[in-house]
Parts: sequence; C-alpha cells; structure tokens
Amino acid sequence: MGFFSKKIGIDLGTANTLVFVPGKGVVLNEPAVVAVSEQENKILAIGIEAKKMIGRTPDNIIAYRPMKDGVIADYRVTEAMLRYFINKALGSFNLFKPDVMISVPAGVTSTERRAVVEAAIRAGARMAYVAREPILAAIGAGIPVHESRGHMVVDIGGGTTDVAVISLGGIVASISVKCAGNKIDQAIADYIKKTFNLAIGDKTAEDIKIGIGAAIPLEEELVMTIKGRDFVQGLPRSVQVSTNEIVRAIDKELQMIIKAIKEVFQQTPPELSSDIIDLGITMTGGSSMLRNLPDLVYRKTGVKAHLADRPLFCVVQGTGIALEHLDVYKKIIISKR
Repeated sequence: MGFFSKKIGIDLGTANTLVFVPGKGVVLNEPAVVAVSEQENKILAIGIEAKKMIGRTPDNIIAYRPMKDGVIADYRVTEAMLRYFINKALGSFNLFKPDVMISVPAGVTSTERRAVVEAAIRAGARMAYVAREPILAAIGAGIPVHESRGHMVVDIGGGTTDVAVISLGGIVASISVKCAGNKIDQAIADYIKKTFNLAIGDKTAEDIKIGIGAAIPLEEELVMTIKGRDFVQGLPRSVQVSTNEIVRAIDKELQMIIKAIKEVFQQTPPELSSDIIDLGITMTGGSSMLRNLPDLVYRKTGVKAHLADRPLFCVVQGTGIALEHLDVYKKIIISKR
C-alpha cells in the first residue's frame, strides 16, 4: 500500500453516513442530512449540524435527506455531501486524491450506480468503487463470503431493508424493501397521534423506538414519558407509553420485513437453504438492534437469527475490508469510473 493511495470506505445510508479509514476504523458517523436555503439554493450545513435543524428551521431553510430510500434523490447535494465527508475524513492537508469505496443498496439500477461513482469522482476521489450493501454487510460481519455455503444477511437500515443470500462471493437471491427504521419511526408517531391525540417529531419517535421499543411483547415492560403537542388544544402535553403498545404500533412494519425474508427463502436453492438452517441468519444494520428482533425472525421463519457484532458498522467495515483486499474482492465490486 503506497503512501500515495489513501483509502476511504463510505456507507452512504439513508439515515447515517459512516466513513471508515483502514488502520483507523470508523472515523465518522453523521446523519445523512443536508440543510439548503431555499432562496439562494445554497448548502448551509451537512451532517450533524444539519440534523439539528430538522423540524426546527425557519421556512426558508429545508433540511433534507439526499438519500431518500437509499437512492440518490438529488445528485448535486449528494456530491456536496460526499465531498464534505471525504474532506472531513482526510483532513485539510490532503494533497492526494483517495480511493473511495461506496456502498449502494442491492436494488439500485446501473444508472444510479454510475451516478454514485460520478458524484464521488467529482467530490474528489481518484478512483471510486461501488459495491452492494448486503455483500459488504456480510464481509463486515465476518461472514466468509467466498465459500460455497449459503449465508443469509438481513440488513435493516434507515430507508431500506436488504435481505440477501450470498454464496461464492455473489448474491444468489435478494430483495430490497423500502421498509426499515424510518418507517418504524413513522408508525410510532402515527400510533401516538391516533391514541393520544399527540403530535411528536421524528426524533422523538426514534427515541421511543430505541428507549422502549421491542419486536415481541415483553413481560417486564419499559415505560417512557413523551412530550408533544396536543392536537386539539395545540398546547404541549406529556403522556406515558409502554413497550407493548409500541410492539403493536410497529407490528405491520415488522411483518413486511419478515415477508421479505420469507420471499428470499422461496427464491433460494434447496442446497443453500439447508446451509442457512445450519448457520442461521445474520442481522446487520442499525435497525436490527430493536429488542428481540432476532427472536421474532426465529418465531416466524423457524430459522435461528443472530445479531452481528456492532451491526451499525458492518457495512462500513465491509467497505474498508473490501478496499484493502481489492484483488480478493474484485469479482464482487463494480465499476471504477
């Protein structure tokens, strides 16, 4: 590895963007949010600074997520965001352009993939590589993707859930559904609105999910006090919510994820299915950290599921590993320029 080639792995997520530098680990984990002023169409803030503005901005500032549902919704903003993350990861004294590996959801089209590569080159990358999220998640979770055994990865992020069966370094069967962390938060907000006549923001919904949410009812429920705006009086009010209410509130979303897993099983060749029964399902991505989610998967499919180590970092660690061993992962990785 020459002194000249800096390497950076980027997990370009819907909710968070993570940046990995080989030898240093995960150097950045920031919300994938950009704040834009409507009048001048100027980018005001990116990442953490921009997320603070969501739901709190004057009318003329829009905080928005360029990676809607895991796909580039706005090319120019994505480029600006990539540039910001690349520069921040390397520091300002960086004279050499880095080689960048970026994760994309399994379902993206070749046009979308090219858009990511071009955005990265324009944002200052020397070489840009793109690889599919489920494979990167598997590599980052320590799954030996090259062997001829079937492994199932369920990567639940903010915008998309990717379910994939991987064997011999390729994706044998996969489905990407636009149902993940954000939809779960939305379901919680809707439930609170319907049940308590209370309006809450995205951030509060996410706090509830992380604080007391679960995939199956708990005997020892957790309780949380939440504050929001009363719909009828328009005044602030607080209510108490407990775990099992949230379990009911998000049931439909979780069923969609289970349905995706079942559909992928239906597409999987029998030999590989038997491997998956032996090895179990590996769950990655931030939203797979919902309490008892692996249990729910086991109950609904009969196949054991387990959470990867540091699920939020699997994809970005995969980008780092794939970059360091490009020769090994050549087949898996798509397009340079």
